[in-house]
Amino acid sequence: MKRENNLVLILVFFIIILLMQVGKAQNTATDVKVGIVTDVGMVYSKMTLLCINMSLSDFYSSHPETETRLVPTIVDSKNDVVIAAAVAKEIGMMKQGYVWILTNAITDDLSIMNETEIDTIQGVVGVKTYVPRSEELDTFRSRWKKRFPISDLSVNGLWAYDATTALALAIEEAGTSNLTTVKTVAMRNMSELQGLGVSQYGPKLLQALTRVRFKGLVGDFQFIKGELQPSVFEIVNVNGHGGRTIGFWVEEHGLLKNVEKKPATTATFSSWQDRLRPIIWPGDTTSVTKGWEIPTNGKRLQIGVTVGALFPQFVKVTRNHITNSTTFSGFCIDYFEAVIQAMPYDVSYDFIPLEDDDYDTLIYQVYLGKYDAVVGDTTIGANRSMYVDFSLPYTPSGVGLVVPVKDSVKRGSTIFLMPLTLELWLISLLSFLIIGLVVWVLEHRVNPNFDGPGKYHLSTIFWFSFSIMVFAPRERVLSFWARLVVIIWYFLVLVLTQSYTASLASLLTSQQLHPTITNINSLLAKGEAVGYQRSSFILGRLKESGFSEGSLVPFGSVENCDELLSKEPAEGGISAAFLEIPYVRLFLGQYCNTYKMVQTPFKVDGFGFVFPLGSPLVADVSRAILKVEESNKATQLENAWFKPIEESCPDPLTNPDPNPSVSFR
Repeated sequence: MKRENNLVLILVFFIIILLMQVGKAQNTATDVKVGIVTDVGMVYSKMTLLCINMSLSDFYSSHPETETRLVPTIVDSKNDVVIAAAVAKEIGMMKQGYVWILTNAITDDLSIMNETEIDTIQGVVGVKTYVPRSEELDTFRSRWKKRFPISDLSVNGLWAYDATTALALAIEEAGTSNLTTVKTVAMRNMSELQGLGVSQYGPKLLQALTRVRFKGLVGDFQFIKGELQPSVFEIVNVNGHGGRTIGFWVEEHGLLKNVEKKPATTATFSSWQDRLRPIIWPGDTTSVTKGWEIPTNGKRLQIGVTVGALFPQFVKVTRNHITNSTTFSGFCIDYFEAVIQAMPYDVSYDFIPLEDDDYDTLIYQVYLGKYDAVVGDTTIGANRSMYVDFSLPYTPSGVGLVVPVKDSVKRGSTIFLMPLTLELWLISLLSFLIIGLVVWVLEHRVNPNFDGPGKYHLSTIFWFSFSIMVFAPRERVLSFWARLVVIIWYFLVLVLTQSYTASLASLLTSQQLHPTITNINSLLAKGEAVGYQRSSFILGRLKESGFSEGSLVPFGSVENCDELLSKEPAEGGISAAFLEIPYVRLFLGQYCNTYKMVQTPFKVDGFGFVFPLGSPLVADVSRAILKVEESNKATQLENAWFKPIEESCPDPLTNPDPNPSVSFR
């Protein structure tokens, strides 16, 4: 019995010694201080610190033999992005037309945000780390709820747990040598984070950290080429009380609606809308906003609109004196609005009517900064581009020479002679005589119908030859050669009469319109008066071409141009008018078969939108013009404002005038 008691005492003694050695080993573990930068006092910060402490407790309880101890040191970053979101909402940047994208640093904490914080970020789209279900994760969540029942757990807490475990493993592998810290020189206004010392232990710890591999709560934890392995991200849309999953991002496939059902190919996806579920944007709208707005220092762009357009189809300004409102319409206005819709961002603007008739003066107002742009029938010119920038042209280019067309046929009592020329008339008469004479020579000896006195022979020759045109002659032809001649003559007479009839019908039913002038050189040679649009750059081009001041006549309207062209130069009229190509189409369509464009003597770049020099809008507006031109929108606008030329001015050959001006005086 005494021996057994001695054995028990010895066993207890050895156990006490063992416990003392274990305690001594634990007490000799080296402390390694690690800084933790977080927003002290915030809910998610407290949750993260709790996860770090749980990770350290779990790690060292499962690894009691470690020679190092990780000691966290908390540093306050004093920064809060949620407050920034609240300020954005207060100044109106969370309404319709705005798009907010949140990174996973914020989106991962959606589950621990309160209702006020969630309300400030309604409609935003965020990226959060996708955490797959696992047994370890379920166990940790159960432990968390038991220990902290009133605190929620977010992905950031899980990352903090895994990061702490990885750091503890790396410190244990790196050892405790060279743990010295070099203090930085204290400076005024230095933050707490900047005041931390620099450890010489860092490079060694970094190498050890890149070799750490284990399965954590978030998934497999390992570094590939110095970076964590790519994660699967969950795309969420903040609506209501939290985030709604609209899709996922996987490195191999990009955006996907369902991470569990990865397609074999994504070639069938034409846009991101095909890869994600519907998104509700700020302002409770499902329409995709353009994302951002051109900065205008809080002001809407002041867009000047030209009022003095030659044709209202291009620009029309209507004022309502009752409501004191102004309506802007026309091809140029609609085209500008279509271009703005094609822009990659929103542009807020107001139209302002410009009363000045001189387009150079209007454009110069942009240079002076009075207007942000000018929209209308403004032509791109080299001299104008010295003080403003133009967009790409959106209309055909050039200046057309328009001249009157006149009927070359003088209809009268002798119009029946006009189908054949004088030479053809003489040849036809001579042919009739020759054919009659040849038939008489071949028949008068054998055919009694061609026999008789001399006067009878002469009348028979003419009668037989001319009667063939209207009916078969009563004289029968008996000889073979005479019959051959008559057959050939029948054919020639048929061709001649049919051609004559067709030509005469054309003269009686259709006008033979021909331009009075063919080119600008003939105008210069004759020194005749020509017209140009008032307040247009064409005046300078005409003077450069050699026209004298006295031969240049301005016109201010389409009707005025028609009136001048309809008069002879001696009566105060003009021989030709110079119009820009966009105007020519409408002018010729309005005055069918009266005028014709015979030449484009001057090359210009067409109509363009005017902006100040160096405006950032010019390049984007020009790209938007290309988009409109390549789509069917440009054709729709042209058809809406301009009738096709074949409809407004039919071809006189295919649609002859039913009442031509024929006079037999």
